[in-house]
Amino acid sequence: MSEPSPLLPVLDVHPVPGAADVFTAPNLPHWRPRLFGGQVLGQATVAASRTVPAERAVHSLHAYFLRPGDPEVPVRFAVERLRDGRSFSARRVQALQDGVPILSGIASFQEAAPGLEHAEPAPEVPEPEELTSDVELLDALEHPMARQLGRGRLTDVRHVEPALYVTADGQRRAHQAVWMRLDGALPEDPVLHRAALAYASDFTVLEPVLRRHGLVWATPGLSVASLDHAMWWHRPARADEWFLYVAQSPNATGARGLSTARVYDRQRRLVASVAQEGMLRLP
Repeated sequence: MSEPSPLLPVLDVHPVPGAADVFTAPNLPHWRPRLFGGQVLGQATVAASRTVPAERAVHSLHAYFLRPGDPEVPVRFAVERLRDGRSFSARRVQALQDGVPILSGIASFQEAAPGLEHAEPAPEVPEPEELTSDVELLDALEHPMARQLGRGRLTDVRHVEPALYVTADGQRRAHQAVWMRLDGALPEDPVLHRAALAYASDFTVLEPVLRRHGLVWATPGLSVASLDHAMWWHRPARADEWFLYVAQSPNATGARGLSTARVYDRQRRLVASVAQEGMLRLP
């Protein structure tokens, strides 16, 4: 059996004593100069989920990144109960450091219900076992950022197209596919798996913007920051098993780039959709 994922204690937020609907959890190891947005998205998902009945699963989250997070400062998640209807619930969640919001979002929850069914099919891509892990690619690079990126994400990432760390994709395409899964196992709790998908959804979502313009993460002077993030969960899926992250960028303008993504499980079921706009500035 696989060892527990080191992401588990980060995602598994716990109540703050004496504060109603306020939660906290440790930050990821300090592998970045600022708090990773995916961590905050995942933790916010769990915090909001802990205030609704277990039979109501999160189906959407719309969040704005307001300020860079400090990895040295604990984050508190304050949840506001906006509405509890017959089958839907809505929660506002704010991630706070030193009493100041770094992320603000609204999540919606729904009890399982029958209805219409259709989904965009997954593209034909190689299986993850046919691809090289990004950790191996980064370990082979003589670059100061390579080992830092390769060891801090707690997730196995495998690009179908050439990775964009230090070498550009000559085709300048605005789309890509990436296989991912957590390092280690998560418990059966579906809340944690949905939160872990939110965590991983922030890793490569803006790469189609870079790829379209022949840029790489190591481009001198490049500044990238997530502005907002939306996610819709369609079907249950495990984040500690392989999932395919298919992203494309329909637009870039005004130092902002937009990407949308579809998430498929190993059986090629569409399990989630993502949209994010980010700031991308060059010298």
